[in-house]
Amino acid sequence: MKYQQTFLAVVAALATGAASAAVSPEEAKALGTTLTQVGAQMAANKDGSIPAYTGGLTKAPAGFKAGDATRPDPFASEKPKFSITAANMGQYEDKLTAGTKELLKRNASYRIDVYPTHRTVALPKAVIENTLKNATRAKTTNEGRVVEGAVGGYPFPIPKNGYEVMWNHLLRYVGVAYRLSYKSWNVDSSGSSTLATAGVLTEDYPYYGQSANDSGIFWRLRSDYTGPARRVGETLMVHDNINPMEKSRRAWQYLPGQRRVKLAPDISYDAPNPGTSGATTYDDTFIFNGAMDRYDFKLVGQKEMIVPYNNYRLVYQSKAEQLLKAKHINPDAERWELHRVWVVEATLKPGSRHVYAKRVFYIDEDSWIGLASDGYDARGQLYRSLFAYMTPSYDVAAQFSANFVSYDFIAGMYSLSVHPGESGGVKYSSTLFPDKEWTPDSMAGSGIR
Repeated sequence: MKYQQTFLAVVAALATGAASAAVSPEEAKALGTTLTQVGAQMAANKDGSIPAYTGGLTKAPAGFKAGDATRPDPFASEKPKFSITAANMGQYEDKLTAGTKELLKRNASYRIDVYPTHRTVALPKAVIENTLKNATRAKTTNEGRVVEGAVGGYPFPIPKNGYEVMWNHLLRYVGVAYRLSYKSWNVDSSGSSTLATAGVLTEDYPYYGQSANDSGIFWRLRSDYTGPARRVGETLMVHDNINPMEKSRRAWQYLPGQRRVKLAPDISYDAPNPGTSGATTYDDTFIFNGAMDRYDFKLVGQKEMIVPYNNYRLVYQSKAEQLLKAKHINPDAERWELHRVWVVEATLKPGSRHVYAKRVFYIDEDSWIGLASDGYDARGQLYRSLFAYMTPSYDVAAQFSANFVSYDFIAGMYSLSVHPGESGGVKYSSTLFPDKEWTPDSMAGSGIR
């Protein structure tokens, strides 16, 4: 595969600076024994509330038809084990993120319904095999900001630092490619909801696919906006490179009023994201995305936390009028479970600029997907907290995690982003989308009102 050969060559040639070493063959023997093949703890926790990993959910529930883009909830009949409110949250404080606790403190109407834990993440054989190879060959260089020697799987199944955990998140397996129609809403401090954007989201990962693309691009995103009326016809496209220090993010916008495609270098870091009407930053998307040069990423360790998980009902079966309450998402629609997560603390480097002075990320051990984050401002005050509604797609051995909620505790508002529930679900492709869809010329051709 030409892309994979080039990928390894590009990162080896371009990467500079200090490197973190790959794990030894002896350390790697833990994969598939005490650890799963992608690095999660195989065994159950001490009291069995987190079960042992047995391969994930690979059988679709009754009622699902092959090829469907909407996935029924395999746990629809389950009832919560218990609920957490402001009144009893002290019993569970060590298992709640700062954002979860803040939501409970502020809102008597909010609760956390905690369901039985299911380790549903399943992955394709090729991803597992490449992860095992990456364990002893992948390295980071340039102070953790560049990956060298990895392809087609998680680069660091036995991470040694925060950068390696975050690279696993950036290179998470969510399928080779998918497309969906979505809507995003903002709910202001008065409880009034507004459609922020509607559109068609297309993503693919050359890192996991076969391509003649020699550029080192590992991820491509395109959003074609269909609403609200003022945004109809706009298009946004982003390409991220495995070596962001040598080849930074490339982004383009098509604006119908100007009838031209233009480079958009500001679509990164803490620039306000118009997809949420500025209620989140660009690097809030998917809990975190983009280059890691503005923060020091410290690995705090692994911890048992109550986090959103297996949210089929919310993602696929709920509409806006059911979800959007005045101060928070309807707790009846959410599902929370106890899972082990990697905790990474990011501190803004001296001389760097960002609206968040500190961020804490909670990364799922089974999928390496960011499930939650807390962002603090320069005063040390909790600013925003995000939660991803991850749902394994049992029919294709991939995980969907693009639907997320962001709470702004300073403005008293929240946003629900990339929700496919009333727009037809998520459609996967086993191959990359054609390269012609990823050119600026293609944006100009499709973005006219």
